[in-house]
Amino acid sequence: MIIEQFINEKISQITAYVEAVFNKKIHYTELDRFINDTMEEWTLLKVIDDTPGNARERVFWHLIHELTLHGGQALKHDLFFIAEINTCLDFFYGKGSYPVDCIGWRPIA
Repeated sequence: MIIEQFINEKISQITAYVEAVFNKKIHYTELDRFINDTMEEWTLLKVIDDTPGNARERVFWHLIHELTLHGGQALKHDLFFIAEINTCLDFFYGKGSYPVDCIGWRPIA
């Protein structure tokens, strides 16, 4: 699987997970587990370049890092964090602009 396919698939999945947490359809721990699984899968690709291929990938990595740092539980009560995550989702959906404070770099081995 090439990197672009991986990222596009994971963007689709993470948006579904985050929306499901927002809508209380899944527990936030499912989102946390998805992120851990995604990181494990990423290591199998053995990527050595930390520069994202495009803006969507940069926002994806920013979203992953933010969710890892704060945890899915922050989506329940941290209004600033929720707004930041919604900005990322809007960008993925083509409804918003690139997040202002987005710093998304690929993790490398």
